[in-house]
This record gives sequence, C-alpha cells and structure tokens, in this order.
Amino acid sequence: MTHLKFIIEQRADGFVAYPLGLWGVVVGQGDTSDAALADAQSAARFHFETFGADAASDSRRFA
Repeated sequence: MTHLKFIIEQRADGFVAYPLGLWGVVVGQGDTSDAALADAQSAARFHFETFGADAASDSRRFA
C-alpha cells in the first residue's frame, strides 16, 4: 500500500483527519485524534480497495 501523510485537525466538536495525496474525498472523524486517524486510515484503505492504485494522485498525474 502507498504511504500516506494524514492531517489531523481539532474542531469545536472533535477531531477530523484526512490523507494527503488521494483523488476524491476521504475523511475520518472522532472524539480523539487517535479515533479520527483510525477512521481516516480505514476510509483510505477502502478507497484503495475500491479504486486501486489509481486512487493515489501521483499515479494519475500523467494520465
């Protein structure tokens, strides 16, 4: 699997996490930063299982 960098932001109602470098929308949320990260990682895995390697922005750059 491709290595991804995840951004975690604290919001008034909890945490939001999302990966950099994927086509489409992949977001996770949770009451803690760990929960939001785990949710976003699960969503990213599903995204790759659904769309394959083309989900990474680097693989589509020259398409």
